[in-house]
Amino acid sequence: MIQIDGSRGEGGGQILRSSLALSLATGQAFRIDGIRAGRKKPGLMRQHLTAVRAAAEVGRAELEGDRIGSTRLRFAPRGCRGGDYAFAVGTAGSATLVLQTVLPALCLASSPSSLVLEGGTHNPWSPPFDFLDRAFLPLVGRMGPRIRARLIRHGFYPAGGGRFELEIEPVERIEPLVLCERGEIRGRRVRALCAGLPAQIGERETARVVDKLGWDPACVSVEEIRDSAGPGNILLVEIECTHLGEVFCGFGQRGVKAEAVADAAVAEIRDWLAAGVPVGPHLADQLMLPIALAGSGRFRTLPLSRHSSTNLDVIGQFVELDARVEEIDHRVVEVELRADAGQGSGS
Repeated sequence: MIQIDGSRGEGGGQILRSSLALSLATGQAFRIDGIRAGRKKPGLMRQHLTAVRAAAEVGRAELEGDRIGSTRLRFAPRGCRGGDYAFAVGTAGSATLVLQTVLPALCLASSPSSLVLEGGTHNPWSPPFDFLDRAFLPLVGRMGPRIRARLIRHGFYPAGGGRFELEIEPVERIEPLVLCERGEIRGRRVRALCAGLPAQIGERETARVVDKLGWDPACVSVEEIRDSAGPGNILLVEIECTHLGEVFCGFGQRGVKAEAVADAAVAEIRDWLAAGVPVGPHLADQLMLPIALAGSGRFRTLPLSRHSSTNLDVIGQFVELDARVEEIDHRVVEVELRADAGQGSGS
């Protein structure tokens, strides 16, 4: 049984989610101690417990320690299966992070799956639905699985109550992915979503982005969201390139000016544009696991965050992995993963 130290690296919930996802995909049991030891409130919270139980259902796993506040967990899968699943966080906790936990294994299952997930769809500290739909899932689709996602209802923090659905057609083996160039920029889209808040907030955010980046105001839209259980605001900047699409975001917060929300997103976009890399820091974190399960792949990105470095370390505990992170130029690194060719199909 693989032993995982949940306090290592950045010590957050990603260690648990990656361990669950890899356990399901490879069939290897694990035990984790010190869950979320690096957080102010350690242990399993509602969204983490939902991810654990979702993984257990998909993998018919034996569980020990699955309760709120637990800092230890034993997880032993008995074979991943496709099917019709519905998982609800029950709070504003991120439903997209629950998806992150079960998606890799369902992409390798022996039969198709449908998923309904409820909870937060647009939360700080987790990828919003739009990022998954426009940036991450298209790349996973390029690796073989066919995935269709549909947002049914927005769920902003702190009310939650969002809902989205997915249809997954799996493959026997995930194909490698190489992303070293992004190609020409073909399109730009700047959107602000406002739920139960004045549209003027979104107008200020989007105006700030196009002003700072010198873009055509015609790429701007402000959408008033009427299906949300509570108020919320997110700024979404989509950049479509020859070889992929990237999505950058900023979340509105009480007491934070709209211009400050936009400035934070602009800073991240400028870093990405200046580096000339295809893969942004958040997308880099998401891509590592499916590439490892494919057996090989590489991409260029910005210097790895502590979060990504920790994720890479966890992956190496489940997959026989030769990981290379090489500095190519100032603020440009190439990540190459080479795993045992037999590891990706053992679900």
